[in-house]
Amino acid sequence: MQKIILLPIIVSLILPSLVFAGVGVGVNLGKIEIDEPLKPGGIYNFPSIGVINTGDETGDYELAVTYHQDQPEKRPAEEWFTFSPSSFQLEPGESQSVVVQLALPLKMTPGDYFSYLEAHPVIKAGPGTTIGVAAATKTYFTVAPANIFQAITYRISTFVVNNAPWTYVVLAMVAGAIVIVLFKRFFAFQFGIKRKENTSSNDEKY
Repeated sequence: MQKIILLPIIVSLILPSLVFAGVGVGVNLGKIEIDEPLKPGGIYNFPSIGVINTGDETGDYELAVTYHQDQPEKRPAEEWFTFSPSSFQLEPGESQSVVVQLALPLKMTPGDYFSYLEAHPVIKAGPGTTIGVAAATKTYFTVAPANIFQAITYRISTFVVNNAPWTYVVLAMVAGAIVIVLFKRFFAFQFGIKRKENTSSNDEKY
């Protein structure tokens, strides 16, 4: 009688490991640590993370931001991070390089921040199904104090640098247009003054 009762329990414990035996994931970076303080409003490109399918089945993968439950550092919001591509499919043994970008808000609390950039398979086995298979890169950075005007300046400067050379071309075109407008206004003003002076001198002759 005991065997009949225990058999379903044993089967229920073994079945999930058999169903998801082919799922596996790994990353090529154990830690990302930014030495220099970051500025509010800045946009920063982090080192790319290589995600590897260590299993024996094709699977879909994505990156997410997770934390320690009682970590002393502040938690960066998940929406600050952008992953490109955001999700992807990998064959067994195949890897994918994911570009990581951090965009800090203009108003934020300065201090030390920590998070895991976690790679995990996307399991489509029904609502509420989670599988504890993941690999994560520890991420450390510090945000320095800054006022709103400094934050706006950093946001513009980092945007220009990160989107070069097209941003430099646009800035050059805008600067050229400003020079042309000022040139026209200045010489038009000078020409107007000279015409008035000539008119007054002619009037004196009569």
